This record gives sequence, structure tokens and C-alpha cells, in this order.
Amino acid sequence: MPRAEGRSYMFGPESAIDTKCLETIDYTGGRQLIEYKTGEFSAVCPFSGLPDIAAVIIRYIPKGKIVELKSLKYYFISFRNVGIYQEKATDRIFKDIKKLLTPSYLYVETVYNTRGGIDAKCCMEYGRK
Repeated sequence: MPRAEGRSYMFGPESAIDTKCLETIDYTGGRQLIEYKTGEFSAVCPFSGLPDIAAVIIRYIPKGKIVELKSLKYYFISFRNVGIYQEKATDRIFKDIKKLLTPSYLYVETVYNTRGGIDAKCCMEYGRK
């Protein structure tokens, strides 16, 4: 069982993140920038055992596939009880979406609720708009 500083909480490893639920839809339309945003993302800080709540923004230009939104929601929910640092969660979302879609362009941003008076925002980008 992972341990948080001074206390022990039940939270799972990164391997509990469910990428198998992600589904795609064929896309044959013109080049466009697609943006998805949710304010309902959460994971667990493995150091403190406290929840990290964030907004997640995904922008991409598809190359033949788009993500099915219900499956994306299930994917985000699978982070809920996983002990993962904010920066690693951003990296994981970015890599999973890039692998799923192989888009022409991808941008992933996480904006975490303020903790200890510090705002945290993580961003990753691939390709060109």
C-alpha cells in the first residue's frame, strides 16, 4: 500500500489508470482545432494523500480520429484513486491521448486548485497548430 507522509491511505498505483476504456471515432472532416475541457479531474497526491483537483484542457488537430467523449470521461475518472504527482498526471494524459489519436497537433494543460497558497499549471505540446 502506498504511504503518504505520516499517514497511510488507500490509493492505487499508476497502473490503475484505465486506457482500455478510451475509444475513437473516425474523422474525415477538414482540418480543425478541437478543444475539450473539464473541471472535474482528480487524483491523489502520493506525498500527502490529499486529493488534487484540476481542470484539464485538451486541444488537438485530428488526423483521421477523434476521441469519443464518454470514454474520455471514464478515462479521467480512472485517475480518481491513483497516487500520482500533478506533473506526472499531465504527462500521462498527454502520452495516452497522443498514442490514441496520433494527431497533427496536441496540447494538454492541467490547472490545479490552489494548494498551500501555490497555483500549479502544467502544459505539454506536440506538433504545430
